[in-house]
Amino acid sequence: MREANPTIIYVSGPVVKAKRAQELSMNEMVEIGQERLVGEVIELWEDQATIQVYEDTTGLKPGDPIFGQGIPLFVELGPGLIGHIFDGIQRPLTSLYETSGAFIHRGKAAVALSREKVWPFKPLAKVGQKVLPGEIIGEVKETDWITHQVMVPPSLQGSLIWIAPEGLYSLEDRLALIEHNGRQDEIRLYQRWPVRQPRPIKRRLRPEEPLFTGQRVIDFFFPLAKGGTAAIPGGFGTGKTVTQHQLSKWADADIIVYIGCGERGNEMTGVLTDFPRLLDPRTKQPLIQRTILIANTSDMPVAAREASIYTGVTIAEYYRDMGYHVALMADSTSRWAEALREISGRLEEMPAEEGFPAYLASRLAEFYERAGPAETLAGKKGSVSIIGAVSPPGGDFSEPVTQHTKRFVATFWALDKELASARYFPAINYLTSYSGYVASVARWWEDKRKFDFLAAREEALSILKEDARLQNIVKLIGEDALPDDQKVIIQAARLIKEDFLQQSAFDPIDTYCPAEKQIIMLEIILRFIRRMKEAVAKRIPVYRLMKLPVLEEIHRMKFTYSGDDLGPFEEILHKIDHDFDDLLATGEIT
Repeated sequence: MREANPTIIYVSGPVVKAKRAQELSMNEMVEIGQERLVGEVIELWEDQATIQVYEDTTGLKPGDPIFGQGIPLFVELGPGLIGHIFDGIQRPLTSLYETSGAFIHRGKAAVALSREKVWPFKPLAKVGQKVLPGEIIGEVKETDWITHQVMVPPSLQGSLIWIAPEGLYSLEDRLALIEHNGRQDEIRLYQRWPVRQPRPIKRRLRPEEPLFTGQRVIDFFFPLAKGGTAAIPGGFGTGKTVTQHQLSKWADADIIVYIGCGERGNEMTGVLTDFPRLLDPRTKQPLIQRTILIANTSDMPVAAREASIYTGVTIAEYYRDMGYHVALMADSTSRWAEALREISGRLEEMPAEEGFPAYLASRLAEFYERAGPAETLAGKKGSVSIIGAVSPPGGDFSEPVTQHTKRFVATFWALDKELASARYFPAINYLTSYSGYVASVARWWEDKRKFDFLAAREEALSILKEDARLQNIVKLIGEDALPDDQKVIIQAARLIKEDFLQQSAFDPIDTYCPAEKQIIMLEIILRFIRRMKEAVAKRIPVYRLMKLPVLEEIHRMKFTYSGDDLGPFEEILHKIDHDFDDLLATGEIT
């Protein structure tokens, strides 16, 4: 017990300074004032502490007490996370709504995971067994799709001297007893973990399998590997949130952790209303049954944004440790960086570029470095993939958050204002975007269908790059003034952009494109382009080639065939050769 509680001496927005704070520790969780507002110690100097408060500080005054909790800011990890929505410090918003209405009252506390609900526990370990940190001793059916693994906390190991029989248990019930060096420790259905401390793993693995999303421009041209990192930068209205929603719906991750970090509340509302109705294409279960939502919207306290991404990534690591592949969506890291800037300004730190703190880059690195495929302590393979949206003011990619993010992510999906204004979605600019995982996932693609993935991708991208160069000439002299060999490039790029890259999220067939369909669609388009070049080389004008009957089928194929049966696509390939062979042999279109 402390002789006297620390007391407030200074309040500036979400920052509070306290005296008599010798017994507080860095990153210790504290409660402030009579309303017990949640805060975290971020600086210690002699007998004073600086605390960032995760709630509205209106009404706090010098002399108000501060109560140290003796533990760092933590999250509760256990069954009951999936399908629920929490705020940035893991307070369950559904429970708070039931007790306090639409607006959260200050100091309102609620346990993250229900203590009343019971779960069906099935033991997997036996008495007398030596158990190591992270080892799985039982399981719980959390949803129809997700089996929750009950793990030994990373800080414990020893001999299992007792384990509960199969049955229904609440989170507070004792499930097992471990003895080590004469000390006995209990294991329950849940554990606590500090949000700023990465959970341990056995070793990191190389990313080899793509996080398949069903979005052609992403999967084929700028793929993200499972355990990879990606950024989606773009100005207002370019489709950052829409893209993340699409990835959340269709990515082949086992778990989705969606963090609404400082964005508008209606975007989180869209997830809450859509995901219970939409079905996962793999499990045919509602998407909400594999989704965890962390909401810290623009009308919530700014400081809590800073904690929200750590809350989300800690939950993601927990499910990775069970052997699941987790995709984390952070929307957006720019709003999180604004919280850093707000706190830094209140601390009167020397600002760096555009007022952001000098440690912005290191904080971004700490966040993205928690991604990766890994071998867990239990010997399973899991991964955390991090996809962070970036909201540069005015779409200026030279601003600090975008530039520093580029240093730490391997995939960069640059959204383009002009493409978005032209109703072209996904509005990913194929000239400025890139992926560092292309070579890593090439074998996965080639195993789907015998073809040269790298060569096909390079051929398509080279056509798009040449088209971008020619478009500058077209603006000056018009397309009709170009020679036929350059007109072919213009038409070829149009086919790739409109019939492959452009994808409708509202079309029931085109919203999700299987890998085999993506491959054969691009094969069809590239086959048509090669035959066009062959025909033009034999003096057949381009305008006649664009009247070939098969072209209409190429335009319709992404909306007409789901890809379950590749027969119709094979027929289009045969028709391309038939039409061009007839044209080259007779000079007529039949």
